[in-house]
Amino acid sequence: MPRTSTLERKTKETSISVELNIDGSGNGQINTGIGFFDHMLNSFARHSGMDLAISCKGDLNVDSHHSVEDTGIVLGQALLEAIGDKAGIRRYGNASVPMDEALGNCALDISGRAFLVFDASFSSDKCGEMDTQLFEEFFRALAFNAGITLHISSPYGANDHHKAEAIFKAFARALKEACSIDPSLNGCVNSTKGVL
Repeated sequence: MPRTSTLERKTKETSISVELNIDGSGNGQINTGIGFFDHMLNSFARHSGMDLAISCKGDLNVDSHHSVEDTGIVLGQALLEAIGDKAGIRRYGNASVPMDEALGNCALDISGRAFLVFDASFSSDKCGEMDTQLFEEFFRALAFNAGITLHISSPYGANDHHKAEAIFKAFARALKEACSIDPSLNGCVNSTKGVL
C-alpha cells in the first residue's frame, strides 16, 4: 500500500495544504511565506527521503507563530495518516548530524504516545524572519499530532542557522529510520502489545 497522505486545514489564521509520500525521493515543494522555515522543511524532505509539498497562507502581518505551529499540526496529522497501522516499521530512529561547529541530535519512537523533549538554545531571536523560539513550537505540534515520542537536542554550536539545520536534518534522518520497513518483523507491529 502506498504510504501517502493529502490534508488541508483552514482556520481564521492559516490555510494549509500538505501532500506527503513517505516512500518518495526527497523532493520538497515548500511555500510557507517564511523563507528560513521553507529552507528547513526542504532540508527535512531531502534527508528523510520523503516527498513533501506544503502550501501555507497565514497571518504573517501578525507574526509567524500561527503559520509555523499550524504547519506542524498538519504535517503531524499527515505523517500519522501515511504511516497507518505501523505494521512492519522499525518504530525507533536515532541520528546525530554535525553542521560545522554545531551538532543536532534526535531520538524518536513512533509509539502513539506524544511527547517532546527539546533541549536547544539559540543566541538570536530570529533566523532570517523566523523566530527561533518557534522551532520548539513546530516540533511540539508535529509530535503531538503524529503520536511521536520525540527527543531533540543541540548540545553545542555557535551559529543559530547551523544549530537549527542540524536539528531538522537529525529529525529527518531519525524519522526515515523509524518509518523504514524491517523485514524481520514479517509485517507485524514492533511491540509486545501487538498494537501501537
